[in-house]
Amino acid sequence: MDPFGANGNGNEDALPPPPPVVPSDIVPITAAQELPPEPVKKKVSRVPIARRGLATKGTKLSLLTNHFKVNVANNDGHFFQYSVSFSYEDGRPVEGKGVGRKVIDRVQETYGSELNGKDFAYDGEKTLFTIGSLARNKLEFTVVLEDVISNRNNGNCSPDGHGSPNESDKKRMRRPYRAKTFKVEISFASKIPLQAISNALRGQESENFQEAIRVLDIILRQHAAKQGCLLVRQSFFHNDPKNFADVGGGVLGCRGFHSSFRTTQSGLSLNIDVSTTMIIQPGPVVDFLIANQNVRDPFSLDWAKAKRTLKNLRIKVSPSNQEYKITGLSELPCKEQMFTLKKRDGDDVTEEEVTVYDYFVNNRKMELRYSADLPCINVGKPKRPTYIPVELCSLLSLQRYTKALSTLQRSSLVEKSRQKPQERMRVLSDVLKISNYGAEPMLHKCGITIKPGFAQVEGRVLQAPRLKFGNGEDFNPRNGRWNFNNKKIAQPTKIERWAVANFSARCDVRGLVRDLIKCAGMKGIPIEDPFDVFEENGQFRRAPPMVRVEKMFENIQSKLPGAPLFLLCLLPERKNSDLYGPWKKKNLSDFGIVTQCIAPTRVNDQYLTNVLLKINAKLGGLNSLLGVEFSPSIPIVSKRPTIILGMDVSHGSPGQSDIPSIAAVVSSRQWPLISKYRACVRTQSPKVEMIDNLFKKVSENEDEGIIRELMLDFYSSSGKQKPDNIIIFRDGVSESQFNQVLNIELDQIIEACKFLDEKWDPKFLVIVAQKNHHTKFFQPGAPDNVPPGTVIDNNVCHPRNYDFYLCAHAGMIGTSRPTHYHVLLDEIGFSPDDLQELVHSLSYVYQRSTTAISVVAPICYAHLAASQMGQFMKFEDKSETSSSHGGLSAAGAVPVPQLPKLEAKVCNSMFFC
Repeated sequence: MDPFGANGNGNEDALPPPPPVVPSDIVPITAAQELPPEPVKKKVSRVPIARRGLATKGTKLSLLTNHFKVNVANNDGHFFQYSVSFSYEDGRPVEGKGVGRKVIDRVQETYGSELNGKDFAYDGEKTLFTIGSLARNKLEFTVVLEDVISNRNNGNCSPDGHGSPNESDKKRMRRPYRAKTFKVEISFASKIPLQAISNALRGQESENFQEAIRVLDIILRQHAAKQGCLLVRQSFFHNDPKNFADVGGGVLGCRGFHSSFRTTQSGLSLNIDVSTTMIIQPGPVVDFLIANQNVRDPFSLDWAKAKRTLKNLRIKVSPSNQEYKITGLSELPCKEQMFTLKKRDGDDVTEEEVTVYDYFVNNRKMELRYSADLPCINVGKPKRPTYIPVELCSLLSLQRYTKALSTLQRSSLVEKSRQKPQERMRVLSDVLKISNYGAEPMLHKCGITIKPGFAQVEGRVLQAPRLKFGNGEDFNPRNGRWNFNNKKIAQPTKIERWAVANFSARCDVRGLVRDLIKCAGMKGIPIEDPFDVFEENGQFRRAPPMVRVEKMFENIQSKLPGAPLFLLCLLPERKNSDLYGPWKKKNLSDFGIVTQCIAPTRVNDQYLTNVLLKINAKLGGLNSLLGVEFSPSIPIVSKRPTIILGMDVSHGSPGQSDIPSIAAVVSSRQWPLISKYRACVRTQSPKVEMIDNLFKKVSENEDEGIIRELMLDFYSSSGKQKPDNIIIFRDGVSESQFNQVLNIELDQIIEACKFLDEKWDPKFLVIVAQKNHHTKFFQPGAPDNVPPGTVIDNNVCHPRNYDFYLCAHAGMIGTSRPTHYHVLLDEIGFSPDDLQELVHSLSYVYQRSTTAISVVAPICYAHLAASQMGQFMKFEDKSETSSSHGGLSAAGAVPVPQLPKLEAKVCNSMFFC
């Protein structure tokens, strides 16, 4: 049956039934007797295509980039890779992290001559590299390490300078400094020719090349580790308070730099960029907790929450300066928590039960100002706790904070970490000097030298596409912007049968509605008066969000003659209102009502215009469209039915290992338009990047996957035509996952198409968009960001693959981040100019703003749809439960909760706009 057929049964003979699925242990007799065994067809795996020449359109522009030219003089020889394993002298493997580098350093100090004086590039885990081989394929060493005192304070005196420890203290303190003996085994694993690097630069990539570049990156990491940096992948952070910015909640933004080797069309380059990570505020534990929980004093702290927050953090304890890892808190306060104190009197050992408080105050003669009524910090094992009063504990610096930031923290971070282009260039030049890579012996032996100047590239500035508004008016955006002053909306929709729901927002609601109606009239949007304004009943103001939404709906239902087509909702707080998710779910999923939430603070014409743009798009209108879309004259796209897909997966914050990931795919509709979209959103296993519901066969002739739903909508909204061309924009995948996009996701999409109609054979274009990279462009000698429409496809792009950078938007603050587009597959046959033009144009069709955006609109929409549907199931913040601290959640084992479906009336709308 052809689901595309107008009457559903127009083409039944064309599709033979799929073969039955046979369990593996049953041999179908007939098949075995009649057919010779078929050779198994090996599936050809796709790889990213090679570049098809360079584009030429646009005004040329000379630029600088934060890539530094690398010369590689040494082409002979090999990196030798060795596996490293550590064990204690009794044979137990070493579990703890962080000891590796100390042990390997000690091996080099102690056994230099047996290692032929060779330098190591060690990754901090189980692998090290040398240039040339070691004496034998397997080497074993024994080294001794003392437990180290933190010397961030000076010696043994407590930080606040109160006295020095007495004799018995010194005995107590000496006990943990047992010297540990480690056995180290180094065994040969493989060798990598240095030649692989120069081959890759000529466009001949080999497996070896990725490994060779990895070794160079490991050398950079090791170089930074030796300078005492915190390492986060290829980013390095020095312990320097002038790089710290307080963003609130006991969290600091720590500025460092990213540094990695890249192969480009013009050779090997070192890419250096500014980078930021979040760290815990160092210093007294109590100060951190007070800031983190936003309370006045330590006695107002929620200690259950504090226990989750503190687990696994590292502290130093005064006055000994010994470092420990926090394992938990005591059940009882310090003055009640007992432990067994052993006392030696000559040969006799006596035991007595004392409280932690008494022990520190009476035995160790230490003044405790506020710890008596607070829990103690436990740094021992679960069975053998070691308790320390909280005021003696200070958090060490450079400890990462991995939970999601609140909206306020995020905006504070953005504000404090932005840098204008010229300032960023100055900082990067300084980083290169400070890093002193010339002094790194391993790089020196590879014959690697790094030029100090920013590399030069040639950009081209594409002309902005012409836009169409209402009344046939045309406009050429200037500097990536336009506005609706004195303009009418291109395709207005009527706003009728609507009402206002006010959840205790303090504002002049009647005045707001009056201004909204006036503004809509000026923009050419026909709008009726609202049926009514429903004010929230004051008695529910403190009720849970779900209850408040229910009560509001009961009120609306009791007074309205029929279901409204649109509801304007006034929320009391901007951002992060906990009413948002339940309200959206009730409207979109339960009733199919289009809704717009606002938190009116400063209401002016511009604000109301922006709100109306969103409402118009949600109700099916179009605010502006491209001239080439109106006349349809987009190369290729306007000639044959073409669907554009935007695909994205959003994950919970790093600590939330048990929150389902949300996959969103948006698709264009009403071809030949490329400005109208609808979305399909599904949950999937946590942290899985590949979308797994594109094709979901549930029976012989049923597919409940995402693609089928989108293709059927395209067909019905585009005059009963199937797309001949399918253009896919995929967001959020790294280069290592390109092959999976081409071989796993694309296969599912093709299967879904074949399942709809066996004879249908559309052509594909697959493009990945990356925002998280570290290449930036600068205008030499000018303070401004690169102009909107700047495209770069030479010099710093890939030596073989088809990629380009595009900065479509006008960067107003900080330094613009271009989007890096990778064309993985093009069966359709775009010329480089036409393709860059299409991608540029798709940055101008974003209906909720009057600016070009930094990445194509379908990807932005997928992102919006995923985050809005994610609010429906406001998954509790489980990031503080045990699973985020090393507890494993079995991926895929847990059934993932499904998102509620959108009601039929709104499922094809731009509800996410």
